This record gives sequence, structure tokens and C-alpha cells, in this order.
Amino acid sequence: MVSSNPLFRGTWTARKFQATVINDIWPEVAFFTLVATMVVLVSEKTSKDLSISNQLLTVLGTVLGLVISFRTSSAYERYQDGRKMWTNIISASRNLAQQIWVHIPVDRTGKGAAAETTQLQNIIEKKTMINLILAFAVSVKHFLRDEPGVYYEDLYPLICFLPKYPSGMEGVESEKLPLWQEEESVNHRHANAPVTELGADSSSRASTRRGSSGVSDPEKAFPDVASDRPLKPARNPPETSILDYIPLLRFFKWVVRKVTRSARPKGRGKKRRQNEYVESHIPLEIILTLSNYTAWTMRNGLLQPAIATGVTANLTLLQDTLSNLERICNTPLPFAYQAHLRMSLWLYLFFLPFQIEKAFTWITIPGTAFASFLLLGFLEIGQEIENPFNYDLNDLDLDYFCQAIQRELHLITAHTAPSPSDFVFSNLNQPFAPADRRTAQQLIATGDVYTHPTEPSMQGFDSLRRTLVKGWKQVNTLSRQ
Repeated sequence: MVSSNPLFRGTWTARKFQATVINDIWPEVAFFTLVATMVVLVSEKTSKDLSISNQLLTVLGTVLGLVISFRTSSAYERYQDGRKMWTNIISASRNLAQQIWVHIPVDRTGKGAAAETTQLQNIIEKKTMINLILAFAVSVKHFLRDEPGVYYEDLYPLICFLPKYPSGMEGVESEKLPLWQEEESVNHRHANAPVTELGADSSSRASTRRGSSGVSDPEKAFPDVASDRPLKPARNPPETSILDYIPLLRFFKWVVRKVTRSARPKGRGKKRRQNEYVESHIPLEIILTLSNYTAWTMRNGLLQPAIATGVTANLTLLQDTLSNLERICNTPLPFAYQAHLRMSLWLYLFFLPFQIEKAFTWITIPGTAFASFLLLGFLEIGQEIENPFNYDLNDLDLDYFCQAIQRELHLITAHTAPSPSDFVFSNLNQPFAPADRRTAQQLIATGDVYTHPTEPSMQGFDSLRRTLVKGWKQVNTLSRQ
């Protein structure tokens, strides 16, 4: 998590230990501790001496430590890169929303075809495009978590109005646009389900959303729209089972599954039909929609060239960031490297008590346990943070990032873009303080020529410059006391 330590946040549960690597490494630590116990008992209680030379201990330990350090460092670098990429998304979303909201005019008199719309329509248009910026961040979150489709409580309300069919092909199911294509095997159970409205039953929605605290419900801030199928929760982490606490049981589960599968009668002459489904790249589809809107504003002269360049640059940054996130998510460390490193570490820890038993005797047992915990822990940490976009307690909090973007975009659209004359010449504004504490209204009432109240002989810009220099001196003196 990003916001705080998961061990000491919220109600204490056994699942909190999943923020550490204890649940993953304790069976291996226990195994190597038992090996050390066996070696010490045999060597101390019998005439057999199981100790071996420790000449390779230092060399192999140093090399193995360097390799594990490289493994952990490379995984942490991917973790940091993921955080940097999400910083880019947040920054580009702010800039893009600000450029659309402030620089695209509401009054489009004399703008050709764009002049036919009303001011209310123009505000709705700009707010809709800013909602699509939020939809991009949310779609990236689901994309990185390998959650296909658009039917989520936090994504569907933001894009449900986009075209579903090509022009003139409405209602032709096979001709749906790529954004709305979704694998039938995932949703066939919902084919005959009645239409569900968001907000119609808030209690049932809250009960299906895993990980919800019951206090905050960010999905309530989204539009209430009808969907042709039930929407999946915005946050849907996998259920925690006993296998997460006792990883050794996964081996027995695998054996049972293999035995059960081999006992089933095999069909003859039947081939599995290939899946012709091609997943749509939803974040890219949203970027295309925003790019199309930018091109439309340029054609109609709604954006100045400099601002249009900035808008295009932010869209490009979002697309480049998406590519980098996809690279981090879909490029794990090669399996051969991981397997060889783990096997080398196992062999090192297995022969460790044989090499140190003669020098440490009974201390070999806790020493081996500590060495196993230390080395296996670093190895497991590297594997856990290698893909920082899932639901693990140590992963990046993508939901928090999306909610931060949601709040900031709503803050931007709450700005009314007033004329400077509406607030500059206020009775609360003292522009030349502390040298001159008169308000803007009082200054305007004196006429077009500035006159300092304590030095009426000095008038005009010379007096104004002297006032500004005097204000600098006072601030410089007061701020250093």
C-alpha cells in the first residue's frame, strides 16, 4: 500500500500478515531448520560426524548474496517505475483537464459549425471529455489487473454513452465496435439477466464489493445509468483461503487435481473450439476518442495552436505511459533465472548446517533458521513486488490513485473561469501590502495616477516603483526576524 503501513491500519486480522513474506517462506524456513536439527542431533548424540568442510561457504555465500541483491533491486526498480508511471498519469490528467476546461471556449460565436451549440451544450461537452480522462485512468487500473471488459461499477458509467455500433449498423450484435467486445465465456451467465440500475439497491452493491470499509463508497459519486448486464465491483480481489497461509497445501491440491483429471473419461474425436475472441484495448480506445475530440476542436478553431500542442503532448504522454506500464506488467523476470536462483539458494541452505555444525554446535539450529529467513525473505520480496499492480498489500494502491484523479478533476471543473475584473478590484484585495495597505477599490478611487498616502509629492510610476521596493525591504526584514 502507498498511504500507510498495512499492519497497523484498520481492524487487526490474520490477513495483515500477508503484508509480510512470513506466510510464503515459513514452510521453507521450517524445513531447513529441521535439517539443521537433524544434523546437530546426529553429530552430537551419535558417533557419526556429518560436518563437512566450510571452504566454499564464504565464496558461495558472497556470490549468492550479490545475485539475490540484484534480484531484489531489479524488482524494486520495477515497483518504482510503476509508481512513476502513475505519477505521469495523474499529472497529465490534471493538465489535460485544465486545458480542456479553461482554454476551450464556452461562447463559440463566429466559430463556424461549432457556433450552433448553446453554452449549456458546450459545458456538457467539456465535462464529458474530462470524465473520459478519469475513465482512462480507471481502465488502465483494470487493464493492469487483467480484468477485461468495461462492465465495472467505476468504468461503465463513464463510457456507457460512447457509440456501440458503426454508423448504420445499430443492433447488429456481431458488428459491435471493439470497445464493447467482451468474451462470451465470461458473461454468458448474465445473458438473460434483467437490466440493473446502479444506485437502485445500494445495499446489495455494497455487499458485493470486496475490500469496502463500509464508510467510504467512491462508486456512489459516479453516474447512475442502466446496464444490459450486472456490473462487476470496482475492486475485486481474490478470496483469501487457507492456501495463502499454508503454501505447502498447494502441492497436495495440485496432486488431487491431477489424479481427479486422470480419472475422468477422455472424449474421443472432439477438439476444443478455438476462441476467436480478441480483447479490446480499452485505454487505447479512450485515448482515440480524446484525440478525435482534440482534432475536432482544432478544425473548428476552438484551440489556440500553443494550447493544442500542449493537449496533444499530454495525450501522447498518457499513451506512452500506458505502453511503459504494459511493459512492466507483461515482462517478468525470465523463469530460468528465477528457478536457477531458487534452486541454488535451496542447495546452499541445505548444506549450510553441515558446514557450520563443528564450529557452532547447538547454535547451528537458530543460525540456520535465521539465515533461511533472511535469504528466502529477500528472494520472496523480489518476487512479490515484481508486478506491483495486483491486490497484494504491498502493491501500489491503484484505487487510491484513481480516486485522487477523480477528486482533482471535479475540483478543476468546479472552477468557474471568472474574468479577472470580477475579483481583482475587490475590497479584500491589498495588492501593494505591506508598503501600502489600501485596498484595490481605494486605489482605483484615487484616480489613474498612483500616489503614496504618506508621500503625496511623489506621483505616477516612480512612486509606484518606490512603494514596491519599500514593500520588498519590509518583507525581507520581517521574514528574517
